[in-house]
Amino acid sequence: MNQTLYLEHDGKVLLVDLDGKGPQKAVMGRNGDVTLRLPTISEVEAMGIDWVERRVNRIRFGKEIHEVIYALPEIDWPEHWTWKDKLISDDCVHPLARECVYRSMHRVVAKVILINSHNEVAMAKVKRGFFTGHWTLPGGFVDYAEHPLEGARREVLEELGLSVQIDAQDIVQIAERIFTSEGVQFLSFTYKCNVDDGVQFEPKADEIEEAKWFSIDQALANAASLFDVEALRSLHE
Repeated sequence: MNQTLYLEHDGKVLLVDLDGKGPQKAVMGRNGDVTLRLPTISEVEAMGIDWVERRVNRIRFGKEIHEVIYALPEIDWPEHWTWKDKLISDDCVHPLARECVYRSMHRVVAKVILINSHNEVAMAKVKRGFFTGHWTLPGGFVDYAEHPLEGARREVLEELGLSVQIDAQDIVQIAERIFTSEGVQFLSFTYKCNVDDGVQFEPKADEIEEAKWFSIDQALANAASLFDVEALRSLHE
């Protein structure tokens, strides 16, 4: 298994050339053969850089599995390192390094706990995505340039056909998790919203199989997402 280091500090990443010499800088939009890559542990040691491990990701390219140590370098400011924003569009940077930047970006999710006067919670059984065939709180990925609060409102409207009022103070939980060894990190915002008993669900046909009300205990038992479980548990606190 190949092992490399992904060192990032204040938006800058350490790259070396194919001989292990660095730091090297990426050039946005450049085309050409691969000439830059992530360093190995020994190459970083040769530069005299100390670092603290944050996590290890295992990334598969074809038949090869690369073990990448994500670490924080113990330096003040890596002035001569490359900006990660430039790295991703430089064809001369090895695709593993670009994939590591991709893995380092948060996936932002917005969820909503809809509650009626009987203290019941609305849940949807989804037809596609991570939790196909399971019950979840209404919600989903936040769009680019969209606040999680707006994303929460949009998802409830799209999935259940309900237009709801949610305010910033209705936040129940902000949580993050990395669920697999591949290292994709999720950041979840969960809001709470009271709705009238007479509301009618209009599930999105290609996404939601059905929507129902459950007691909080039933919702906890049915919830497939750890984010949903943690948010629902907060209602008992």
